[in-house]
Amino acid sequence: MTCIIIDDEPLAREGLRLLVKGVEQLELLGCFGSAEQASTFLADNPADLIFLDIQMPGTNGLEFAQSLPEQTLVIFTTAYAQYALKSYELDAIDYLVKPVQQERFLQAVNKAISYHALLGAHEDKTSIESVSSDFMFIKADRRYHKVLFSDVLYIEGLKDYVVIYVQDQRMITGMNIKTIQQQLPPAVFTRVAKSYIVNVHHISSFDNHTIYIRNTDIPMGVSYREQFFELYVRKNLLSR
Repeated sequence: MTCIIIDDEPLAREGLRLLVKGVEQLELLGCFGSAEQASTFLADNPADLIFLDIQMPGTNGLEFAQSLPEQTLVIFTTAYAQYALKSYELDAIDYLVKPVQQERFLQAVNKAISYHALLGAHEDKTSIESVSSDFMFIKADRRYHKVLFSDVLYIEGLKDYVVIYVQDQRMITGMNIKTIQQQLPPAVFTRVAKSYIVNVHHISSFDNHTIYIRNTDIPMGVSYREQFFELYVRKNLLSR
């Protein structure tokens, strides 16, 4: 999987370069100090994954990400955790807060590698065929698979696809997250961010910014927070 690093801080670039060097599945094509330099390189050398700093002189990372091809995966790097939700709104694979720790780096990279393989193998062979009151049929490999809503943990939007997390299995289908949301029962599923729908019955805990389902941290978008608390939290709170 090819990648590049874009960061205006030399020390940050070198730190990421060393981390990338330690991952056999990654091939580093180059390091760049600005989005403009990287854009010139990418015109002739497309990369599968970009480690992209957010705050940079000239074109910042958030602006640059919007100009990238759909198939390019992005992991944002930033010194400011408050950019996390904004990065998810741009379909980023993940974000890393500086200084980047190796364990957190590997977690993000493994997610990117997994999604890259998943998208590459998909080829539009999977689709949602019908939705009933408590299950849906997903067509894959010339078979119809019955998926109970009660087994779905959450759904993540990724580019022009959605990834459906069913217990210990993942299913990917060529459909945007808005389309699948319209077909799901609102008593069970709620949109909590631009890229995430969760099954409320599988929520372990939450705070004002994050929903926790098993070992997964799901960001809660500001524009979805009030609806989530109104529909699923306040009426179920214990009161004195």
